[in-house]
Amino acid sequence: MITIDNLYKRFDKLEVLKGVNLSIEKGKTAVIIGPSGSGKTTLLRCLNLLEIPDKGTIVLGNKTLNIAENSRLKQSEIVSFRKQTGMVFQNYSLFPHLTAIENVMEGQVTVLKRSKDESRKKALSLLEKVGLRDRADMYPFQLSGGQQQRVGIARAMAMDPEVLLFDEPTSALDPELVGEVLKVMKDLANEGMTMVVVTHEMKFASEAADQVIFMDGGVVVEKGTPEEVLNVPKNPRTMQFLNKVTER
Repeated sequence: MITIDNLYKRFDKLEVLKGVNLSIEKGKTAVIIGPSGSGKTTLLRCLNLLEIPDKGTIVLGNKTLNIAENSRLKQSEIVSFRKQTGMVFQNYSLFPHLTAIENVMEGQVTVLKRSKDESRKKALSLLEKVGLRDRADMYPFQLSGGQQQRVGIARAMAMDPEVLLFDEPTSALDPELVGEVLKVMKDLANEGMTMVVVTHEMKFASEAADQVIFMDGGVVVEKGTPEEVLNVPKNPRTMQFLNKVTER
């Protein structure tokens, strides 16, 4: 489903990704953990081309992107590739002037060219799925952070993506609101949605992930099942990181 081969990304003189290799099966949930600055979010943003890698290969679904050093991607290539992904950001990124249902409809109408009636029907179905059908006509400022994030998940799903990408989806939430978002994500995982999740929520990683990936210094240091990586890590750097997380 997703194959990443020898992926590099630098910002000016700072090399953030240093030859990342990774594969994620269709219908599986991969959770990426690691310290700040390890390249987790950059890798996620490279997967949907919000950041353009410097070189490497990304295979996503039936599309393959080979990026040679100093080459430039066409805008049509970027748009076509990005359509396969849905992104859920840590700061919600909802349109403040649109209601919850309008936020979920917007991309369907403007990008997928669906009719408003079809888009509204799908939006209502997705809002019900995330437990917010009764909030459909509310604006973001009328919703809690957890509710806004759930609208963000519904909006991402409305584009019929092959894979959902989550960038620390609970980091901006008050602790009591984290559970409602994680529950929606667990339900999606149980339904077989392919997901790549950058998070510090170790409990979610242990309960919902099929694969846990530990990154540090721009490379994948260790990967395996939650049991392997979180409970019996082999790499000393993974052990050090998990010990610090546990201390908190």
